[in-house]
Amino acid sequence: MGYLKNVWLVLLVSVGFLSSAQLSDPASWSVEVNDLGDNTYELVSTAQLDAGWHIYSQFSVGAGNIPTEFRFYEADNRFELLGANQEIGTYKEYTEVFEADVYQFKDFAVFKQKVQLLDTSVDYILAEAIYQACDDERCLPPSPEVLIFKINPEAVVGAEVASIIDNYYDNDIEPLVAQAPDLSNLKEVETKEKTTPTDVALSDDIEKDNENDLTTIFILCLLAGFGALLTPCVYPMIPMTVSFFTKQNENNTKGKFQGILYGFFILLIYVLCSLPFHLFESISPDVFNEFSTNPYLNIFFFVIFVVFAISFFGAFEITMPNSLINKVDKASSVGGVIGIFFMALTLVLVSFSCTGPVIGSVLGSVLSSDGGATALSVGLAGFGFGLGIPFALFALFPSWLTALPKSGGWLNTVKVFLGFLELAFAFKFLSNADLVWQAGWLQRELFIAIWIAIFGALAIYLFGKIRLPHDDKDQSISVSRLLLGILSLCFTLYLIPGLWGAPLKLISGFPPPMTYSESPYGFSSNANTAQIEIPDGAHLGVHDIITFDDYEQGLAYANEVGKPALIDFTGWACVNCRKMEERVWGEPVIKDLLKNDFVLISLYVDERADLEKEDQYVSETTGKKIRTIGNKWSDFQIERYQVNAQPFYAIVDQNGNDLVEPVGYTPDVEEYENWLESGLNK
Repeated sequence: MGYLKNVWLVLLVSVGFLSSAQLSDPASWSVEVNDLGDNTYELVSTAQLDAGWHIYSQFSVGAGNIPTEFRFYEADNRFELLGANQEIGTYKEYTEVFEADVYQFKDFAVFKQKVQLLDTSVDYILAEAIYQACDDERCLPPSPEVLIFKINPEAVVGAEVASIIDNYYDNDIEPLVAQAPDLSNLKEVETKEKTTPTDVALSDDIEKDNENDLTTIFILCLLAGFGALLTPCVYPMIPMTVSFFTKQNENNTKGKFQGILYGFFILLIYVLCSLPFHLFESISPDVFNEFSTNPYLNIFFFVIFVVFAISFFGAFEITMPNSLINKVDKASSVGGVIGIFFMALTLVLVSFSCTGPVIGSVLGSVLSSDGGATALSVGLAGFGFGLGIPFALFALFPSWLTALPKSGGWLNTVKVFLGFLELAFAFKFLSNADLVWQAGWLQRELFIAIWIAIFGALAIYLFGKIRLPHDDKDQSISVSRLLLGILSLCFTLYLIPGLWGAPLKLISGFPPPMTYSESPYGFSSNANTAQIEIPDGAHLGVHDIITFDDYEQGLAYANEVGKPALIDFTGWACVNCRKMEERVWGEPVIKDLLKNDFVLISLYVDERADLEKEDQYVSETTGKKIRTIGNKWSDFQIERYQVNAQPFYAIVDQNGNDLVEPVGYTPDVEEYENWLESGLNK
């Protein structure tokens, strides 16, 4: 089946909004076209949102929400999209229900897409924004908004545009879909104050976020530089190098200056290594965004990190060619400033077997963010500073050398410890690729199990029960190593409940979200399923409640067993639907009522599966064609209850007659229990 049938076909005709007061239409859209010259235009779409409502970003980490999507029609040989569809007003907020960060808009959303005209006679560009609106209590079914961007301001666009879009859906023709921007480094906020969509205010916010991100990158890479310093390839070089500068110069001041210069050149060399990456940004500003979401690049970094980890474990060493090292070392004998520069370069090359994997971690992490080449330069500057500053400090204060611990087996322990961390982080890259492809290779439980194995093995290693090739057989366990082993063991034990559905908030963002799981509600939810007799057409839903996904089948079963039916209008991406299921339905008194006294019928208004061709119809209420199962249940809810929000609950008898007034989001357990009891009493 084509792209539309498998992904977004449901969204074209999800809901036609009625004039009833109970129907909601919280988003008001407007468009603008900016001429950039050379047949290039910027298409600006702005959605003004009613107070309390939000829509989701185009960028998604698989949290379970439905991201906004922009489709462009009749693009072939007429125009092409340039780069990602940029966003203004996006903010990130952690959602406990999805156990992941959700990227969304509040009050307003602005999207800017650059296009290049291939045909200068084009008068307008036809597009659709597909979005879902939610407030604190309910979510609306995904909605399409037709957008017409007039390249020629005088262009007249008639009603025939609807038939253009219908033709795409009816014949499974794939439109041109805008690329989502990468917002993975967007700063998380707890609240979003009401603002206006002015570029000035928003650019200030973005600039502050970028500054915070760069500061974080610098600090983390600085710590990585300090970590690389404590490896067998670098640590012994500190007293040797500092002694060289202090003893080779009769002038003590000159020796200190050369030592400082040596440390500065180490920093400079790493920064220079980042300069070629700036060429990529000059070619395409979005190239790093494409890197971060590219599954092939993520798999490449996964392989590289695994290789680096194995190297740190002692299986082999990754070194620079000896011929290169010899040439650089020879150049260092020139003397003066140039000689000191080549001495620093010699250290960088000789220590590559230890620093290379750490630098690879920096490179992989930054390229998989949206910071671009600037972030990479900042990261390598932090790493070079962390690696080079000790040489400068010890040159200034040579007496400090006596306080340094002697080289020994502990240096290899640091190297192996870094290897375990490299191996753990490697699976984050594999998870990124898996989430993009939705291949199911590395779902949440398997990811957590792998981390349990890695950090459990690290704890055993730190306790001295595992020895690797370069470990000192007679080395005793130091106090610091023992404490680090205990910390690793505690972290391993903390991870174990994650296999049964624990949220694991300490590592939020690393494992796949709860929705990308073999058992989203935990393994225990399937413990007693073998003893439950499931009727035809039903399945075990949340909390092992027998659930029907078809209204007619569920009502027939309710008639057969003589029970009222609870109709649950819900959605896969409805946050408050999940809250009701977890926090209200999970209470023993509610769970008991739903299992024993009601027939549960859950109707998903955003279900994307197609209806059979002969079952598709035009809604008498909205006038839209009903093509999918989700369309059908959404149309049913609107026609019967004049409501288009979820969650929404109705109790009906065996003939489908309402027994009590339906309710929406009801987080109070006692109130919801009383409502269910009132339905039973009727």
